[in-house]
Amino acid sequence: MATKIDYELLDEVKTRYPKKYKVYLLNDDYTSMEFVIDIIISIFHKSYEQAEAIMLEVHKNERGLCGIYTHEIAETKVSQVIQKAQDNSFPLKAIMEEES
Repeated sequence: MATKIDYELLDEVKTRYPKKYKVYLLNDDYTSMEFVIDIIISIFHKSYEQAEAIMLEVHKNERGLCGIYTHEIAETKVSQVIQKAQDNSFPLKAIMEEES
């Protein structure tokens, strides 16, 4: 004969969302505007209009927000930007910052 067993959780289970990170492109005096737009479209999957607005933000404010992602995705996007820029002989840089 089977016995009924009751289970009780001693502690509340708390779930948290993963931290998010902002990915920015940084301005420099050598990378062409067309290349920055191409990066934003191909890596961050933005429309041409969105890419142009972000490129102008980079140009005017020294950096432009391209997206907000989990740590692993943000890290991958930064690496992709740096690799594509190096492959095309541009000094374009990307950084990630924890969202507050």
